[in-house]
Amino acid sequence: MGIDHRIHLCLAKMSDTGAEQRYIQEAFASNWIAPLGPNVDAFEKELERFLNTSVISTGADRRSGEISDNKVYVAAVSSCTAAIHLSLLLLGVGKDDEVICQSFSFCASSNPVTYCGATPIFVDSEEDTWNMSPELLEEAIKDRIAQTGRKPKAIIVVDLYGMPAKWDEITAISQKYAIPVIEDAANALGSYYKGKPCGTFGNIATLSFNGNKIITTSGGGAILCKDEATKKRAIFLATQAKEPYLHYEHETIGYNYRMSNISAGIGRGQMTVLEDHIKHHQHVHELYSSLMNNPSVSIVSINPNLDFNSNFWLTTALFNDGVDIETLCKKLDAAGIEARPLWKPMHLQPVYKHAPAFTNGFSEYLFKHGICLPSGPWVTDEDVKYIVEKIKSTIID
Repeated sequence: MGIDHRIHLCLAKMSDTGAEQRYIQEAFASNWIAPLGPNVDAFEKELERFLNTSVISTGADRRSGEISDNKVYVAAVSSCTAAIHLSLLLLGVGKDDEVICQSFSFCASSNPVTYCGATPIFVDSEEDTWNMSPELLEEAIKDRIAQTGRKPKAIIVVDLYGMPAKWDEITAISQKYAIPVIEDAANALGSYYKGKPCGTFGNIATLSFNGNKIITTSGGGAILCKDEATKKRAIFLATQAKEPYLHYEHETIGYNYRMSNISAGIGRGQMTVLEDHIKHHQHVHELYSSLMNNPSVSIVSINPNLDFNSNFWLTTALFNDGVDIETLCKKLDAAGIEARPLWKPMHLQPVYKHAPAFTNGFSEYLFKHGICLPSGPWVTDEDVKYIVEKIKSTIID
């Protein structure tokens, strides 16, 4: 069996109806191409409708239920990194503060901490979801209080690869110590925890619409706030903190972080296929799981004891000792398949070598033994079969 095209991890796909083009053309026709406009307002409202609806049933056949009691208000910005930066500022994080961060994640989850002049404190993962370990989180809080005489200013928790974190336990700890939580739901639009959408947990949350996410705005993100006042403050900071005067007046430092009306037009079109994309990612995951019947490799799924629903943004696989992950990825690349090692933990990154870290070795194990597999809306059933065959033949060789 062969293949005549490259299979990407998660390549953006526009709607078949051309909705994205229609909204973009409307923006050009009305000359609304600035980082504001009707597409931005409408995209925010459409996201709010999606996120403020709970779920009747988990699984691929889920149906919309009643309005969630975790209601959020959306501010669209230029990237998820910008959203995390603004979220930290909204929570008052500043110079010499400490912020607890999930170590097993992309650097965009922790780099904004340094933008604020604060120090990231890295916490390792637990085995069910690969997200922040509640036990190590509490250990880290106690240690930092003992070492510095004050508690961390915030906690950043990631719903990694679309898998929800253990929000009951994490929320209980954050409330016990009165430390606000930022939920980095960059990977998790369309994932649910106990019937409630990811992005509605914590004190504030963020989304990503990068070109490789469930839906895209080319580049973009969003801040998910618990009240309209916080949303207005986020937009104020994202538009250079301009005071309401005829002239330009600034009493605080602002940022050029607002989403453009063009990008939001793409997002509005993508909202029409969001559910289709989620179902496709879940279908691809199920297909990998059914086909990858090899004792040397396992497709990672949800622990059946957990009331979770994942969008399976990326399907991930773990390999036994003896399989070299870098060699495997290179051989798959030569076969036209984009595969990538799991995240290298932040506490192992040279740039953060001096940052305090609370580890259990699990994220290091994941980095050594796991890869991400193509999962996006362009990946076909035939692609999955081809990928599985290539993996099996590679690890047997």
